[in-house]
Amino acid sequence: MNEPMTTHFGFRDVAESDKARLVGEVFTSVARNYDIMNDLMSFGVHRLWKRHFVATSGVREGDHVLDLAGGTGDIAALLLPRVGASGRIVIADINGDMLRVGRERLTDRGLLRGLDYSQVDAEALPFPDQSFDCVTMAFGLRNVTHKEQALAEIHRVLKVGGRALVLEFSAVREPLLKPLYDFHSFSILPRIGRLIAGDEASYRYLAESIRKHPDQATLKAMMEAAGLARVDVRNLSAGIVAIHRGYRI
Repeated sequence: MNEPMTTHFGFRDVAESDKARLVGEVFTSVARNYDIMNDLMSFGVHRLWKRHFVATSGVREGDHVLDLAGGTGDIAALLLPRVGASGRIVIADINGDMLRVGRERLTDRGLLRGLDYSQVDAEALPFPDQSFDCVTMAFGLRNVTHKEQALAEIHRVLKVGGRALVLEFSAVREPLLKPLYDFHSFSILPRIGRLIAGDEASYRYLAESIRKHPDQATLKAMMEAAGLARVDVRNLSAGIVAIHRGYRI
């Protein structure tokens, strides 16, 4: 009999068929506390990263944007003024709880027009070829089992000339910062998760998943292999996060 294919779930090896369920359980657990936990974990800097991500996105009035792993709607809220009344944003996430939280919060802010919501698997997007001017994915790619398949799907649904933008944790480029970052990730974050969200294990997974994610050069090569062109990388906060940008030509 063939051995089941395995992949990583944090620092654990699990069957590929189990990863989506395990990741789903993590985000179902953290959905309600996701925003406050992000503030505590990053000292609020995640908001600056996201603003810079959108400010440099090149999204213009009338654009149709797919926001993958859209979760609680942070990126979509920032993009809305840019697409204007004639544009649309599809907030897409594999986790229904994250989508519900996001929809509630955006609705409470009066953000209704120009937004659609879709529960999707990034590896099999239910959209026609060349549907979007831009696809964004912030802090979601590292949780996908087959990242190369998700990138191929992003390329497929982009219009010619369209942009793929990935904001993700990456490899720290400053050696002196790395020990402090590791201490924060593995000693502080799980404790914050236990105290604030009552869930240490999920936040330990999130820290581990960052270390298992491809570094800047590897992800750049993966995007190019998926068919994206002119891929460039911009490090933020010494490489704690990076923006990868590629185009469909």
